[in-house]
This record gives sequence, structure tokens and C-alpha cells, in this order.
Amino acid sequence: MAGASAVFIMDMKGKVIISRNYRGEVPMNITERFQQHVIDAEDAVIKPVFCEDGISFAWIQYNNLYLLAVTQRNSNATLIVAFLYRLAEVLRDYFNELEEESIKDNFVITYELLDEMMDNGYPQTTEVKILREYIKTQSHQLSVDQMRPPTAVTNAVSWRSEGIKHKKNEIFLDVVERLNLLVSANGSVLRSEILGALKMKSYLSGMPELKLGLNDKLLFEATGRPVAKGKSVEMEDIKFHQCVRLARFENDRTISFIPPDGEFELMSYRLNTHVKPLIWVEAVVDPGHSRSRIEYMIKAKSQFKSRSVANNVEIHIPVPSDVDSPSFKTSIGTVRYIPDQDCIVWSVKQFQGQKDYIMTANFGLPSVGAENRDAYMKAPMSVKFEIPYFTVSGVTVRYLKIIEKSGYQALPWVRYITQNGDYQLRMV
Repeated sequence: MAGASAVFIMDMKGKVIISRNYRGEVPMNITERFQQHVIDAEDAVIKPVFCEDGISFAWIQYNNLYLLAVTQRNSNATLIVAFLYRLAEVLRDYFNELEEESIKDNFVITYELLDEMMDNGYPQTTEVKILREYIKTQSHQLSVDQMRPPTAVTNAVSWRSEGIKHKKNEIFLDVVERLNLLVSANGSVLRSEILGALKMKSYLSGMPELKLGLNDKLLFEATGRPVAKGKSVEMEDIKFHQCVRLARFENDRTISFIPPDGEFELMSYRLNTHVKPLIWVEAVVDPGHSRSRIEYMIKAKSQFKSRSVANNVEIHIPVPSDVDSPSFKTSIGTVRYIPDQDCIVWSVKQFQGQKDYIMTANFGLPSVGAENRDAYMKAPMSVKFEIPYFTVSGVTVRYLKIIEKSGYQALPWVRYITQNGDYQLRMV
């Protein structure tokens, strides 16, 4: 692991806003080459990692900034790119929003963070909760006692300080799944993907050891347990928080970890499974004979279990750009026309499972039609929703064990939520 020689934060024109040269191996005008290879180059030839004259460049773009790391040694490119993403997350956490202005307004803190997060080009403390203990956003808040970095920085567990105490020991686990779906007008699913995340809020004293069990298909196979059809889930692209013991997971698929204090994302995963639409929307559009009016009939049907309820459902239906005098009729919820987005939004506060509802909309059309009036038909309908106590993949938490040497009793709370991701249904 050879690390990075220098890190640069630049604007969209390639002008350096702030930089940190860790080893003095590379000239500081090296960013001119980055400009030639990335900013002035065509999109088709741009590479996220490239080499020139024995110097390797790794970069990411975040809002209106480029974060660039260069190295003269044979470094691990994945490690450097991962560090740049982590740096962006830490800066965003400190400044609420990471963009050109926030860096210019916070030079001192940015330099401090660059020094603490990387030492001689090697990544060090990247956990924002620990950094916040000794790098304060207002320098006068730092007393003499706080000048000493917390022991977590030098511990094996760099993401959690020792001696944490809570009056009530609790841990909250949210299994949040987002459904990306694209459905053709005849009802066939063209693309379906589930993006899941396990989000935790930990309020536990001491140094607890947690063990989490999921209905993971590979776990059942590794332990030789019989598994009923549909009771296990095969996860892909699993990404863990740094607190998870990866060797243990690789060995026997057990997720064991010492959690950071407070809120964090334990893991994320993806499933490429065929999912039928949870909320199916059908649109019948009647342009009328006279072409002076257009009528919509929208039928929405929930295809999840009847005991579940989808909250805050919003169905966005595209309409021609030149419609006027809207009138709506619906059996449930409210409908509004949003002219600047050329769509109508049908909002339903609570959509019960296994129900269907109909909404009709009437619009007037000007006698002289716009040239691209029928273009709206090519735009898909989109649906927003949130279904509590339900996971579309069937992921379930089998157990969450909390072990702490003092032997206190802690309460684990688990809830499941399914939300829309990029959820679209074509009209034609």
C-alpha cells in the first residue's frame, strides 16, 4: 500500500482551490496534465485513473469540484479512489454541502481534515464522529483538554471512543429498500432492481459486540441448513461499514461488529430479482374528435398484501405542454396540475393493499396545437410511495445479539421500509 503523494481540490476549470503535498515527490503544477486529460478531453476518452510519465492520477467529481490524488509509487488505485469518496463525505458532513464556496469559506478546517485523514499519504482516521471530537468547526470551542486526540485514533477500533455511557441502552435497525422499476405499457417488466440498506442508530454503553443474522442464502448453504423455498435471499454487491469484521463474514457469513455511537449505515446491498410492480398504473388517453379537449382515465392498483399500506403515494402523469382549464374527478386522494413540469400529480395519503382506484382528468386544448404536442406520450409515469413493515426482497433480520462485558440488557428495535427508487411506467 503506497498511498498518495498529494491531494488537490479543484474547481470545474481545473484551478486549484486547496491542496496538500504529503511527500514532496510530485511538482505542484501537475494539475495542468489533469486539465489536458480530463477537463479539456472528450467524454469518451476520459478515464477515472490514468498514468503519465510515471505519475498515477485518480480523481472523482463531486458537485462543482474535482478531488484529485496523485502518486509516483505503485499504489492501490481502489484505495485512493475510496479515500477521495470518504474525504468528500467527511467534508460534506462538516460543511452541510460540499461545493466550491464551502471549501473557500472553510480553508483552515479543510487543511486540518486533510492532515488528520491522511498521514504521509496513508489514510488514517476517516470516521467523521471521531474527527469531530478534536476538529471543531469553530476553533475557539477547542479547550486545552480537547487538544489531545481521542484514544480511538490509536485504537484498533478507530470509529468508537471508549467510556461511552447511555442511560438507556438501545439500538435501532432500519431495513430500507428502494425499488427501481421500468414497466412497458403492456405490463411487462423491462428492468427491476432492489437497492437495500441497513441503517442503524446505536445508543449502547461501553464496547459492545454485536452479531446480526439475516436470511442470507449463502449463510444457509455454508452452514448446511435446509432452507424452504422463498425463505432466503441471495444478495449481491454487499458493501459494509468499516466496523464489520470482513474475515469473519468471508469465513462463515456472520456479520459481527463493534458499532460506532449514533447513526450510521451498516451495510448496503443490491438484488437483481424480477419484481412485479407494487403499484400498477394504467393510463387511457382520449384526445377526442374535435382535438379541443383531452381526457385521461388513470387506474391505479396496489399489488402487495392487503394488510400492508403504502403511505404518501404520488403518481405523476405527463400531459401536453399547452393544456388549460383542468378538471379532476377521483375516488380517493387529491389531484393537482403542475404546469411548469407538464404533469398532473395524484396524491393518496394511504393506499391499502389489493385495492384499485380510478381518477379522471379533463383538459382544454388550444385550437392551434403545439408542434410537439404528442411528445408527452413518450415520457413515462412515475410513482412515489413508502410501505412500512414490508420488504420487497423478503430480507428479514433473524437475530441481533448484543454482548457487552458488563452484561447489561439492551433493547434492539427492528423495522422494515420499502420505498420507490426510479419507479417508472410507460404510457405507450
